[in-house]
Amino acid sequence: MKFINYLESITGIGFYPLASLLIFFVFFIGVTIFIIKGSKEYFNTLSQLPLNTDNSISNNTSYEEIH
Repeated sequence: MKFINYLESITGIGFYPLASLLIFFVFFIGVTIFIIKGSKEYFNTLSQLPLNTDNSISNNTSYEEIH
């Protein structure tokens, strides 16, 4: 018996692909809203973090402090 036959025999299996699509869609929309509404200074600070040569992180990296 093939693997697909096992999946077809499970009651309510059609819910899982729909639920996973919904979770992905909600997450994608949430990240998009965060990026659009985000502060440019915050994203600039994050983009400079890999380039910092000192080990200390400045106090501006908190999202709440910039807004």
